[in-house]
This record gives sequence, C-alpha cells and structure tokens, in this order.
Amino acid sequence: MPAETVSDNVETLINLALAEDFGSGDVTSTYFVPEHLTARAILTPRKKGVLSGVNVAAEVFRKVDPTLKVEVYLHDGEAVAPGAVVMLIEGSARSILGAERTALNFIQRLSGVATLTRQYVKAVSHTSARILDTRKTTPGYRLLEKAAVLHGGGTNHRMGLYDRAMVKDNHLMTDGNTEHLQECINRLRQEKPGVEIQLEADTLEQVGNFLKLEGVDHILLDNMTPEMLKQAVAMRGGRTTPPAGSQRRRSSGYGSRHCGIRRGLRLRRLRDPLGPLPGPGAGFQRRITPHRSTRHGLVQFQRRIPQRPAAQKGPGGKSL
Repeated sequence: MPAETVSDNVETLINLALAEDFGSGDVTSTYFVPEHLTARAILTPRKKGVLSGVNVAAEVFRKVDPTLKVEVYLHDGEAVAPGAVVMLIEGSARSILGAERTALNFIQRLSGVATLTRQYVKAVSHTSARILDTRKTTPGYRLLEKAAVLHGGGTNHRMGLYDRAMVKDNHLMTDGNTEHLQECINRLRQEKPGVEIQLEADTLEQVGNFLKLEGVDHILLDNMTPEMLKQAVAMRGGRTTPPAGSQRRRSSGYGSRHCGIRRGLRLRRLRDPLGPLPGPGAGFQRRITPHRSTRHGLVQFQRRIPQRPAAQKGPGGKSL
C-alpha cells in the first residue's frame, strides 16, 4: 500500500519538530551507535485506546531517513488493545532512534485526544447528544487535534474565526440590545450567507430574547445548571432551528444535543457526574526494560537491537 501523504501544514509541523530536536545533530547516536547498525522497531499500544496521528508518525520516520522501511498496519480511528502492532520500521538504527521521540510526540498526543473523545462519546451514547470540540487547541496543531476528535467519534465545531460567528458575552459588552443584534445578524446574512450564527446565553432571560431574533442558527447555553438547561430547552418549543448546546456537562439529558467539555483552568467549575478522565497524553511514562522496550503510555516503542550490520560492498559488488 502506498504511503499516505500529509498536508503542507502537517509537513511544516514535522519539520519544525525535527529541527528543534536534532539541532546540530544527534550526538548520542553519532558517538554510541555504530553507523552501519540496522534495527527493527514496532509501535504498539500498552493500553486500550483509539489511534490518531499514525500517518504523521510514519511521515516523521520517512522524513528523517527516506531509506527506512515503514509499514503501517493499523490506522487513525481504530480502537486498539495492548500488544497490537501499529507500525513496523526497519533500517538504520541511528535513524530510527533519532526519529523515535518526535514520532511518539505526535501519535501519543493525538491518540490521547481521540481516546478521551471516545470516552465522552460513549458516555452520551444513550442520548441524542453530540460531543463538539472548540478552538482551544495547541497552537499550530488545530487541524491535527480536530482530526483526532473526529477519530474519537466527536464532531468538529468551527475551525476558526472565519467559518462561524460565535457571539459571546465579550462581544455583547459593546452593545447587547436585541435591536443592534438583529441589525448585525441581518448584515452578516446578506454579506456572508454561508456563515452560521451562534449566540451565547448565560441566563434564561437571554435565551428568551435570542429566540425572538431571526437568522440565529444556534444558541449556546453557558454555565447553566441542569434545571436551567431543562427550562431553556423547553423554551425552544417546537422550533425546527438547530438545538442549543451546553458547555456545562457531558450531557444535560434534557434534549440539548451539542455538548462541549471544558477542562484545564475551568476544571474546578465542573461537577462531572461521570468522574474525572485523564487528559490527552496523561500517564505517559518512559521506562527502559532489559529487552530494550521503551514504553510510553498508550503507545510504546520496541526496538530490537542489534541486527547484523549491513554488508559493505567492495569493488565488483562483492561483500567485504
């Protein structure tokens, strides 16, 4: 199967990551690993999870050394169990060791995002809710992390400031009266008809006011209690416009279909009925075992070293 290509954005990230890691060169491998030593390595999970970033990790190895043989057996979005072989890499030991950390940095973080997303998706699988992501992504990694959300079964919200108008309390500080809002909505609808419009409501009074406006696609219910969510959903009545979303909990259970999860600095404000979950990349540990297996949480990297050095050729193509 031919190698899958990565986007220009991802290729730029790979180049930046390798440049910051290699710097002027891998002094450890240069001085402690024989130049002609070859090796075979496998990428394998040590825990259950969902893969993401497999092609990115494979591209890292190819970028470091195009002569490496890289075979991918499992792909993004696949659920994996401990011991499954995700990828096989063969070739120069120096090249494999040099690419290892950068490749793992990509696949570990992205698989962590996909795995965590899958847990939230399963938590609301008995409802009609969908799990949405946000723009709170690692700078430069937005396309990769939003792809990881999809691999975990989640749904992408807006990609940036350009593809959806999201009017929050900070925007409403300038002029939040409904007449002004309606004028802004009408102008946006006329000039950019393909852009969806979402308003953020902190109170039930705001919900009532926003429901009277024309041209609103979504109302986001922010930091509301379950009882407030229930009342807000009831206020929708039989409207056919897209339902409101809650960024308060995994699922309100009262008809809100779009749910986001706030973590990080906002974690203390959550009272999560399903209990805390590990964040993306959490629990990854580095451990060297006697058989030279380097383990990293969800994904571990096993190296079989050494193999016999590649035979050097002399005049006439004969092995030396």
